Amino acid sequence: MTNIESKHGTVSRQPHELYMAFTDLQNFRNMLPEDKREMVTATYDTLTATVQGFNIGVKMHERVPYSRIELVDFGAPFAFHIVMHFDPSAQDPYKTDFWIQVEADLNLMMKMMLSGKMKDALDKVVDGLVDASNGKMPEGFDPEKWMK
Repeated sequence: MTNIESKHGTVSRQPHELYMAFTDLQNFRNMLPEDKREMVTATYDTLTATVQGFNIGVKMHERVPYSRIELVDFGAPFAFHIVMHFDPSAQDPYKTDFWIQVEADLNLMMKMMLSGKMKDALDKVVDGLVDASNGKMPEGFDPEKWMK
């Protein structure tokens, strides 16, 4: 198994606020630009998408209120497990230490090709969430769509 861990980021929201936004996988689809939504299908517990010709999906594995959400593969070409952590910040109780862990069953070639890209993608998710919580929205992001 390949283990990949994102950087930690301090999000300007309390853990319960951030956790609640991630509990419904339909929220992920809602934040996508309109032209990308047709490639993604979501329910409360599942999300599937076609990415570069591959069908990939995740399903909810476990919700630990306000501290952790775990997702597992669902129709993906390889097995993986994702854990999103929502820890209270040691510096400020009104902020969250957010980070992501991924454990993936990658063969050697896939590990060499994907692990660096996966780490970069996880770090970008954390950075984007930190920026958004501080009022810096990514270009084209509509916060109203995120919470529909």
